[in-house]
Amino acid sequence: MARLLRVLVGLVGVFNILIGLGFLFNPAGAAANFFLIPDGGQGMATLRADFPGFFITGGTFALIGAIRQDGRALLVPVLLLAIAITGRTVSLVADGIGPQALPPMLAEAVMISLLLLTRRQLEAAK
Repeated sequence: MARLLRVLVGLVGVFNILIGLGFLFNPAGAAANFFLIPDGGQGMATLRADFPGFFITGGTFALIGAIRQDGRALLVPVLLLAIAITGRTVSLVADGIGPQALPPMLAEAVMISLLLLTRRQLEAAK
């Protein structure tokens, strides 16, 4: 079970790193997938800076946690994703629910659950 969880967390890490790299090297294409519209050079710079910062950091620490079997490292992507899902929840309250609102929240909730479950498993194995 622990090995399967570590593999799944590793996949979460790779998935997030790939998203981050997409924003770094193809910001306009990645932005379209996230319903974002870059505004000029500074908008493109923000897409290349902030989104890779979020996704690559979270993905890297998920990989570190999975490879080194370190539950503490998993707290970084958990916190990033928890802040993201909190922001989405605020948007639901402020702006209402649209047809595309729930899939990203579900993905974030699944990743948070997987990361926390793996962290608990790793900490119990110590």
